[in-house]
Amino acid sequence: MSQPQHLRSDYRHFQPITTRWHDNDVYGHVNNVTYYSFFDSAVNTYLIEVGGLDIHNGAVVGFVVSSSCDYFASIAFPERIEIGLRVGKLGNSSVQYELAVFKEGEDEACAAGRFVHVFVDRSSNRPLSIPETLRAALTLLLIEPAI
Repeated sequence: MSQPQHLRSDYRHFQPITTRWHDNDVYGHVNNVTYYSFFDSAVNTYLIEVGGLDIHNGAVVGFVVSSSCDYFASIAFPERIEIGLRVGKLGNSSVQYELAVFKEGEDEACAAGRFVHVFVDRSSNRPLSIPETLRAALTLLLIEPAI
């Protein structure tokens, strides 16, 4: 069974990332667990810069409750990559991000993944409705549901 193609044009926002020397494993490519760090960095950069998330003193925290990644082609230091970001589902207190790793300038993804954030109150760790400024930023990334 072939993997679905993930194209640059399918994503709403791109976060550039420079791979680092220690990202490579003994096989000479970026280790699989590092992709999750790329995803986390891309999402949180967007939430801070576009959504106004205050990671140090804000009342709202996003907890990752689910994640996955599929790999199609390897990347290695010193390649420059871009993480494509879109929102597949936007609920009351949760959001499902869909992400893809692209080599700089390439149209087909090397990897694609997803993760789910549940937004909670920092003091109680209880879910809460996504604040309006974050919801507005996430709505910009929302893809149309398949018919």
